[in-house]
Amino acid sequence: MTIWTQTLQLAFRIAFVWAAGFLIAVAVRATLPDKSGITFPTRDPLFVPFNRLGFWTCVLAALTVTCMVVIRAMVLDIRSVS
Repeated sequence: MTIWTQTLQLAFRIAFVWAAGFLIAVAVRATLPDKSGITFPTRDPLFVPFNRLGFWTCVLAALTVTCMVVIRAMVLDIRSVS
């Protein structure tokens, strides 16, 4: 397998993970109600709705998988050089 083929596969994997992450995030945000959530007890109470927590969790998951795929590719590249 050539480096160009591996690069294209990596790019498609990353694009697929990001697309899936955003689709799931939008679905979570659309299905959860705005009025339910967590209130953090501070001087001025901070209310965070569940739909925002779900959205950012899905985005963070997509970012994490992207980092893992890129790091794996870098490690494999370093192993093949040495």
